[in-house]
Amino acid sequence: MSHLNRLLIAVGLVSWCLTADVSSAPVPAPTIEGPVTGGLGTPFIAATTFDLSQVGYVEEEFFISGTATAFTNVGPLGSDGHWTAIPGDTAAYKTRILVHRPATPSRFNGTVIVEWLNVSGGLDAAPDWIAAHTGMIHEGMAWVGVSAQFVGVEGGSGLLGLPPRPLKTIDPARYGSLVHPGDSFSYDMFSQAGQALRHPPGPDPLGGLRVKALIADGESQSAFRMVTYIDAIHPIAAIYDGFLVHSRGAGGLLGAPLSEPPEPAIGIPSPTLIRLDLDVPVLTLQTETDLLLLQSLAARQDDTARLRLWEIAGTAHADAYTLVSGATDLGKSPDAADLVLTSSPLGAFTCGQPINSGPQHFVVKAAIHWLDRWVRRATPPPSAPRLAIDPGPPAHFVLDAHGNATGGIRTPELDVPIATFSGGGQSGSLACLLFGTTLPFDAATLHALYPTHRAYVSAFNHATLRAVRAGFVTRPDAKLMRAAAARSDVGR
Repeated sequence: MSHLNRLLIAVGLVSWCLTADVSSAPVPAPTIEGPVTGGLGTPFIAATTFDLSQVGYVEEEFFISGTATAFTNVGPLGSDGHWTAIPGDTAAYKTRILVHRPATPSRFNGTVIVEWLNVSGGLDAAPDWIAAHTGMIHEGMAWVGVSAQFVGVEGGSGLLGLPPRPLKTIDPARYGSLVHPGDSFSYDMFSQAGQALRHPPGPDPLGGLRVKALIADGESQSAFRMVTYIDAIHPIAAIYDGFLVHSRGAGGLLGAPLSEPPEPAIGIPSPTLIRLDLDVPVLTLQTETDLLLLQSLAARQDDTARLRLWEIAGTAHADAYTLVSGATDLGKSPDAADLVLTSSPLGAFTCGQPINSGPQHFVVKAAIHWLDRWVRRATPPPSAPRLAIDPGPPAHFVLDAHGNATGGIRTPELDVPIATFSGGGQSGSLACLLFGTTLPFDAATLHALYPTHRAYVSAFNHATLRAVRAGFVTRPDAKLMRAAAARSDVGR
């Protein structure tokens, strides 16, 4: 940025603060093109791999374009998240949104989950669609993935060190016209994606479905972006009706800057809390890995009328369901509750232990179910106990006799265990450290715990009922979990 531009922005800050209503600013409606076809014939994304028509859904892709705004701050960015952001530079952009919606309008429940696509692997990925798609489909929600970040569109290094696979390189015939001006503009691009869904100025990405609620969602690096978006952008954009923040870090280097080069570098503090003057619900969902490896323990917050924090025992930042089995799950098979033992989930590297195969995806679906009720009916989710942590140093989880974490959200996989599930204990690359571990019990331990199959199934079913009554497992998933226990070999 030139010295002249910096001077103009500084003068603009004074004018803005004196004349503008900083509490709100209209989000422009982008130009919409689509449905997009051509190129290799299908949208490129790391997500589910089955034909959505099998579950009564339609997949369509659209391009949105316009002028995006970067932001700067007025006053310091304090740890309390009570920030004031104002517009800075502008730049032209063109990106894509991917829509999964019910083919039959009567099946649509009115809620759209808008996921900030994750680029940690060097490509656009939809981890929360993978984790929770069966729940969204069961409840009739629509899902929209937004290519909000530079790496997913133009290329560059993802955090996991995998070879980059940006849209424009993978399918230049389809995506060659896309333009991403940099991640400083990503927040406004995400706002404009929401505006395109609420008030489409051209082709309707939702095919005429009537939107009753837009819920923004981000997992991992995208959750970092969600925190910054909630604290800085939501107060002036007011596009989304609620937020799911899934697997955030503490802030600072484990957070997302408000602005970054070539725009002015505006980092955020560590810890960064979610602001408490919220006008919409926020549910933060954390795994064991997030609390210690990503240091979000420092950003723990008490529940409020607009804020819930759920910490899930026995879970890792990413796991076998998201990386292996979830992509083909149609929501009808007990396989979704089985142990998946693999040390090479992505094929690009091998971890020292089998990665986590814990119950996270079941709780993600419950979180989305409750967040929808909270937004639409003002019915808040249950408050959850925190994971038990010994502050150390170093801080560590308080474990039970089987090596599983105590406290937190309990599922039958933890209370009637057949393995030790951990968000840590792994070796190898950074990706492996994020994937946690699964250590199945040996035959002697299983026999001592469950001398008969009937004893195991009875205990498992009682634990499942407790989880359902507590609100952390949905009834459709409980049915699959019980079926998986009944057909297992435990105690036989």
